[in-house]
Amino acid sequence: MGKPRPLLGATAELVNAANAVRPLGRKGYSTIATFAFGWPTSENAPLLFTGSVLDVVRRAVLGHYRTRNGRISLVAKALTWGLLALVQRREVVSKRYFEDPLKATLGADYMEAEEPERRPRGVFGTGWTRRRYVHETARYGRHAPNLADIWMRPDLPRDGKAPVLLQIPGGAWMIGMRRPQAYPMLSRLAERGWVCVSIGYRISPRYTWPDHIVDVKQAIAWVKENIATYGGDPEAIHITGGSAGGHLTALAALTPNDPKWQPGFEDADTSVAAAVPIYGRYDWFTDTGNGRPEFIKILEKFIVKLPFAANRQVYLDASPITLVHSDAPPFFILHGEDDSVIPVREGRDFADALRNVSKSPVIYAEIPHAQHAFDFFGSAHGHNTAAAVERFLNWVRGPG
Repeated sequence: MGKPRPLLGATAELVNAANAVRPLGRKGYSTIATFAFGWPTSENAPLLFTGSVLDVVRRAVLGHYRTRNGRISLVAKALTWGLLALVQRREVVSKRYFEDPLKATLGADYMEAEEPERRPRGVFGTGWTRRRYVHETARYGRHAPNLADIWMRPDLPRDGKAPVLLQIPGGAWMIGMRRPQAYPMLSRLAERGWVCVSIGYRISPRYTWPDHIVDVKQAIAWVKENIATYGGDPEAIHITGGSAGGHLTALAALTPNDPKWQPGFEDADTSVAAAVPIYGRYDWFTDTGNGRPEFIKILEKFIVKLPFAANRQVYLDASPITLVHSDAPPFFILHGEDDSVIPVREGRDFADALRNVSKSPVIYAEIPHAQHAFDFFGSAHGHNTAAAVERFLNWVRGPG
């Protein structure tokens, strides 16, 4: 066995906890590592705290703290625990940052949804919800990735009156796994009588833009034609997604029935009642600023596969911020203040641009200290997101 190095491990834990408190890398490709380590830590602080304490107990039994370095490592561990406690405290009290924007825009007496009778809590509890609520996996298109998980309560009436939420997964347009994304939201709404549809779609680099948005449009059309079979209301289709899914959500909601994105099904209705993009990319054309050159290079090489300079219009057409208009449906836009993958300015600018022209409500919630993908786990952020989205969508639906 190698020589015990408690100080090395304790230092790594301390740096990781500090990164969760405030991202250490905010420029260029360093943001990828910042997110990879900071995201699970910021959303699962109690789990990491428990693991760290157990590690201290193990090392104490083995006598690793008898040396000077061992005692210093204990101090580092204590500092780590303090930072993790701060991370968890900030998350626990974050509910008002989700709710206050709703009240400010819709009024203090906007529709409040009741708490569901059964609500999964915690990371592991949320992970089991797919088995409880996924009724069927259906095919909505002819391509291999065109699969849709239908989330619903087993006892849901098949009268075609249940509201519907279409969930578009994220993953930089290159991963796009529908499992296990948005489980807190999907399980909450399914329990409350919604039919939720979580889709897969064609992703890069195997496929090329605009295959991604074409599949999303195809999914909307399929849902409108088939969701009544599961008890859903084809006239009450709402759409949400995070990251790349947030981009596709906004783009789909702003371009209903656009034949450019509907090859072979140009006459299909692809309008939606409301959109909830979360920490999305809304600008594919700005090539200067923090992280922008790197992002454009990724689009050029893996996703669009066309030089930006010679095909600028392609990138403009794919940017929701250039497509805002007065007849847009209601939007609820959420973004984390400490997002190291997609800077928070992206969400702010899109919300401002849409507010300036839309006749429908545009609500923007900026969550302090939240990283990218803050709604992924069954954390307080995940459940606060689900609750706020439910209340917004219930307001859109109106009484009854």
